[in-house]
Amino acid sequence: MMEPGDDAWASLDAIAQGELVARGEVSTSELVEAACRRIEGIDPRLGAVPIRLFDEARRAARDVHVGRSPVSGVPFLMKDVGARQAGQPYYAANRALRDRDHRATADTPLGACFREIGLVTVGKSSTPEFGLQSNTWPLAYGPTRNPWDPTRAAGGSSGGACAAVSAGLVPVAHASDGAGSIRIPAAWCGLVGLKPSRDRIVWRHAGTGRSDVEFVVARSLRDTATFMDLLRSDRHRARAGEFRSGLTEQLPVLRIGVCADAPGGHAVHAACRDATERAAQLLSDLGHDLEHAAPGPLAEYEERTLYGAVLGPAEYRECLEDLEERLGRPPGPGDVEPFLWELSRIADDATPSEREAAARWSSGWIRRTLRWFDSFDLLVTPTVPEPAPLLRELDPTRLNPLELLERMVPHMAFTEPWNATGQPAISLPLGRSTEGLPVGVQLVAGRGLEGLLLSVGALLLGPVGEIAVPRPPIHA
Repeated sequence: MMEPGDDAWASLDAIAQGELVARGEVSTSELVEAACRRIEGIDPRLGAVPIRLFDEARRAARDVHVGRSPVSGVPFLMKDVGARQAGQPYYAANRALRDRDHRATADTPLGACFREIGLVTVGKSSTPEFGLQSNTWPLAYGPTRNPWDPTRAAGGSSGGACAAVSAGLVPVAHASDGAGSIRIPAAWCGLVGLKPSRDRIVWRHAGTGRSDVEFVVARSLRDTATFMDLLRSDRHRARAGEFRSGLTEQLPVLRIGVCADAPGGHAVHAACRDATERAAQLLSDLGHDLEHAAPGPLAEYEERTLYGAVLGPAEYRECLEDLEERLGRPPGPGDVEPFLWELSRIADDATPSEREAAARWSSGWIRRTLRWFDSFDLLVTPTVPEPAPLLRELDPTRLNPLELLERMVPHMAFTEPWNATGQPAISLPLGRSTEGLPVGVQLVAGRGLEGLLLSVGALLLGPVGEIAVPRPPIHA
């Protein structure tokens, strides 16, 4: 039996930590104290956990119902945007909300679910302001650094969550994805990052049918599958443990498309291309039918960019409207970062008919893209066209908003389309660059087919009960 606080706990996934608690080999309080010590000792090198809730976590640990779920008693991080838990700070990495110490007044559905399954929130992970960038460098907190190389970006917008899980501070953490915000940082930090299908997870605090989804990031496939079982919106009607048990199910012969060329002609790093081709070759060796093919509408990149310029600013304006509600007054340029303020002003002059035309074209693009998956079971691509870039290349104190946006757009080339279509996609840590940086490979399937992604992931990562993710140099 491990001694309380043994750093070996940091190497365990959430399932293994939950099993220790269930067997009585360690208490929830001991696991929580160990996580708090790791955050205090290691996070100053990462900047992943700017909001620490240690006293609250210690109190919550005493009330955990052991055995309620396979992860009862496991320490956990909430992302500082999206789902909320009552009484906790909710700043969305915004300086005005931080300075006001704004707090959530109620649990959102997903926040409540995290409590119900026995997770203990020890802190909140960093994110770009309102989760709007592909890297995590909010002016409210400063940059989150990659545990594989602290001069490199951790990605965004779930960069704090991914850096913390990769470094072993906690085994699993809340994350969200609106254009790649789970998969991009998972690829750069060497994690398993699943974006579930639209409305698959019981999480929304307002509305359905949105392109953004929330879930978790993890170091093992079995954790990822278990959280799909625990958080799925139809969990009360579903077969218990369906996704976890599906990891070992026999697959039929699959028809798989492979594409290592980025939409829009963005350059693809050799390590990203090579990892994709190696994964495809392994699936071919296992008897699946492969073809170098991808949905034709992905090539309509310029059209999507033009129509996106009409529709995209609505998201920025929604952030300002949300901030106004929380502040009780209209926000000004001093209340938000220049990135949000300036981009919210773009296309303010678009007419209703122009917005309607853009929405109509986008709906047609989605239908045509989905039709490709009537003939193919799976698409394999790089997750991001490059390994983690140097932080200085994404410095918001040095680049103006349009320069920063231009640098970030290629990061989303392979990920954003599947938010638009509502399909599930997963990033798997299947490669390394010559500098030793992690490289992710993305699998995409039809709506509702997360189980297929997890089963194929098990073929590529090996034994599903083990953590296949190597430790980074900065690790607990």
